[in-house]
Parts: sequence; structure tokens; C-alpha cells
Amino acid sequence: MRIRRQTFEHPFGTLKAWMGSTHFQMKTLKGVRTEISLNILAYTFKRLIAILGVQPLIGAIQT
Repeated sequence: MRIRRQTFEHPFGTLKAWMGSTHFQMKTLKGVRTEISLNILAYTFKRLIAILGVQPLIGAIQT
């Protein structure tokens, strides 16, 4: 459980802090899926920029 908390729970805690609350803006399941997908995509790009930097990420996207 300790390893799970370290690897899996961190992204969701970060997303929760970004969103400012625990509630979704959308009401339907399709809308909630879209909203969380966009949040996870933004989280992934932020992590990539922190790990690789901006220029290597842009180079990887262009190839």
C-alpha cells in the first residue's frame, strides 16, 4: 500500500489541488471522462516539461 500511495495517488492528489475542489464541472459520465482526460493530459505535459525541459520536448513532438 505504501508503494501504491507513492506512485499512483500522487497524480490524483495533484489534479485535485489544481482543480481546487473534489467536484467535477461536468454532470454526465461522458463529460466527466473528458474533463479528467484533459486534466491528466495537462498533468503529463507538465511532468514531461519538468523532466525533459521545453526544448527536448518540442524536438520530440516535431519528429
